[in-house]
Order: sequence, then C-alpha cells, then structure tokens
Amino acid sequence: MTVKLNSMRLLEQHKIPYEVVEFSDELRDAEEIAEVLGIPPYLVFKTLVVEPDGGGKPILCIIPAHKRLELKRLAALAGEKKVRMAAHKDAEALTGLKVGGISALALVQKNWKVFIDQSATEHQHILVSAGQRGVDLRVPTLALINLIKARVGEIAGDVGEG
Repeated sequence: MTVKLNSMRLLEQHKIPYEVVEFSDELRDAEEIAEVLGIPPYLVFKTLVVEPDGGGKPILCIIPAHKRLELKRLAALAGEKKVRMAAHKDAEALTGLKVGGISALALVQKNWKVFIDQSATEHQHILVSAGQRGVDLRVPTLALINLIKARVGEIAGDVGEG
C-alpha cells in the first residue's frame, strides 16, 4: 500500500468513500492504464493543465482517457479568448506534480478553475489520479465534482476530431 496522499486525506475529511487503484508508475498514458487495469477508458479520467493565452491561473481539465481536449470549447466555457495545453515541464512546474500524477484533488488549495467533461456525469464512479504516478482513486463522480468545484461541460472530443 502506498503512503497516504493529500488527495486521500481530503476525501476522508469530506467523508467521501474511495478505492485506491495501483499500477506501475512507469505508465503515464491514461488509455494504457485503463487497458492494464482492465477498465473501459471512458471510466479512467486524465487531468490536463491548460494555460490561458493572456496569462493568469492555469486551468485543470479532467477528461476520459480515450478523448482529446477541445481547446476552443474550453476557452469559451472558461471565458478566455484562447487557451493552450501546458508543456509537460510547465505542467510539472505549475502543479508541483509529475505528469501522469497530476490530480485536481491534490491541487484544491490552488483555487484554479477546474472543468470536467460532461461524460463523467453518466457514471456513478470514475478513476482519477491521486496526485502520484501509479496511483488512481475510484471516486463517486458527483461527490468529486462538488469537492473540486468543477464546472461540467462538453470539453472532450474524439481523437482525430477537430
């Protein structure tokens, strides 16, 4: 069992049940993780770091493993002219977490805007990163959305779309 992470403490403080799902910390790709765990990719969500072009706080986006972030849709929802994906090194510098282990649950104190793809609401539970590579948490979707104050929107599209 891994050490208790801040994301787990936060869930416990709010009395939200969760299940720890561990896998090799060599894996970073959410689709690959879904495959290794034998879980459909639409239940494994990845957290992406996006930067508004005009500067300002980064935005966290939580989308299904097999989908791609729609930057234009996100910008419209976030009230930004334009947004861009943060480079891996920038995402790590901004969050203090490693790519593959970036978690909105571990970054709640930063008060960044968080968006989650509306497809999450079709499932009672989803898997999200615990804030460390190799550890995901299976959490109740609505409790997660409320806890991280995520805005729900259609921000994910099919890979190759757009």
